[in-house]
Amino acid sequence: MTLQEAKQSIIEDFAMFDEWLDKYEYIIELGKNLKAFPEDKKTEDRLVKGCQSRVWIDSEVKDGLLYFYADSDAIITKGIISLLISVYSGRSASEILADDFSFVRTIGLEQNLSPTRVNGLASMIETIKATAKENV
Repeated sequence: MTLQEAKQSIIEDFAMFDEWLDKYEYIIELGKNLKAFPEDKKTEDRLVKGCQSRVWIDSEVKDGLLYFYADSDAIITKGIISLLISVYSGRSASEILADDFSFVRTIGLEQNLSPTRVNGLASMIETIKATAKENV
């Protein structure tokens, strides 16, 4: 699936729900389905700065593509990072850097989160971009 297709799929998934309560439930489900993150990788160097909740992001490069792994101690935040990983994991660093992450606005995520969660979302995005920049 291309990056555009992955983003469009998320946009369509969110469009199925009329109420934000249902969208939050969907985000929570995404978090519950996130692949287990090893406890020994929950270290300070993997901790995302700027999040109210604790969020860890790790990555590896395989065959020139970046793969992200993450966890959070808050279920909504875990769902948000799961959403980002579902779109950006398995992409090239240059593809990630060229993207504007606008699908986040399109689905209304920024407008429907608390200010502290919006800051956390921005920090997660910046961490993904910084990782991509390190691997160009």
